[in-house]
Amino acid sequence: MTLQAKLDAFKADFEAGKPPYKVPYSVIETMRRATAELIASGVAERALKAGDKLPAFNLSDPEGKAVSSSDLLARGPLVISFYRGVWCPYCNMELQALEEALPKFRELGASLVAISPQNPVNSRKSVRQNNLTFPILSDPNNEVAAAFGLRFELQDYLVDLYKSLKNDLPAFNGDPSWTLPMPARYVVGQDGIILYAEVNPDYTHRPEPEDMVPALHVAAGRTTA
Repeated sequence: MTLQAKLDAFKADFEAGKPPYKVPYSVIETMRRATAELIASGVAERALKAGDKLPAFNLSDPEGKAVSSSDLLARGPLVISFYRGVWCPYCNMELQALEEALPKFRELGASLVAISPQNPVNSRKSVRQNNLTFPILSDPNNEVAAAFGLRFELQDYLVDLYKSLKNDLPAFNGDPSWTLPMPARYVVGQDGIILYAEVNPDYTHRPEPEDMVPALHVAAGRTTA
């Protein structure tokens, strides 16, 4: 089953109120409204695209070790996934799909990192919960996400909804802002130029990991069969 098929199946069950979800339909309506407004805002169209230069970053992994984009690119091409946090089931399914694709990425000489605003404690939880072997990097206040054009502020009504669901982003992330990154996936060549970019303001839609393979072939100086 493809990643998107898994996401669609989860979304159908969630919106149908099947156990263990059972949320009021008003919650679904509010989430749909927020997604529609984010799409209409056009913010995704202003995010970094293929051909743009990677903004340099230096972030910490769950153990507090500094990880820089320059060190990563010194090893080979880089795959970057921006995700919202361990509380997001769609994000967790995406991380699991990326883990499954990781051997192919490594075969092409690429490294993979995921970037989230959540604090190191929750990043460690992401690694354990999803059985990950690639690093989760903490991006306080979504500063790196902002450099990519991905950060957005939650509307007041969506903040109220998150609070009612006990989804306390300031507690998850360790900063007082109610901001998130739009889910995004990038492939970056060793020269720092973005070769592939996929940004979607609808968090229920994610590209397949295989979609990045052609760009990784280019980055590795190879051609696809």
